[in-house]
Amino acid sequence: MWTISFNNIVTVSLTLFAIIDVVGSVPAIITIKKKLPDFRPLYTTLFAGALMIVFLFLGESFLRLIGLDVQSFAVAGSIVIFIIGMEMILGINIFRTNPDNGKSGSFVPIGFPLLAGSGTLTSLISLRAVYNSLEILLAIFVNLILIFIVLRSTNIIERTLGNGGLETIKKFFGVILIAIAVKIFKENFMV
Repeated sequence: MWTISFNNIVTVSLTLFAIIDVVGSVPAIITIKKKLPDFRPLYTTLFAGALMIVFLFLGESFLRLIGLDVQSFAVAGSIVIFIIGMEMILGINIFRTNPDNGKSGSFVPIGFPLLAGSGTLTSLISLRAVYNSLEILLAIFVNLILIFIVLRSTNIIERTLGNGGLETIKKFFGVILIAIAVKIFKENFMV
């Protein structure tokens, strides 16, 4: 029987919130969203949540099954995050979405790797060593609610900041994303 600690749920929720960094990803999400004819925040949230939950219970086993380790997975995710950061800084389009199926862009690259990225997924494995699965699940649900609220608010954020403000923030967070990608790469390459 699992015992639940409110303090543990708060700790795991804040840890995941910092790692997911949905607020810091808003400029990237807005940039990608502009290329999508049919962006659906609920689908994106559910997809990211499903990835987190599946990875919480089956992540290490799945990676071992396909012959990968957590470090290789993290390095691959860091490369995708690096490319998204370059798009934001240089104003170029590397990720292409099929205009007939805009929902796929909601899944990749927004749902994965921006929201449920390698950092989030590998952190879930690490958190299981300290906290029980029910506490982590509750923390995931808290974060999914926050993710959905932020995704639904991107239009308001975009209008509030305006084009100039959004461009400035986009370039700044592009550098931040590249730095995060380099950190993930450095911590997991040749470990």
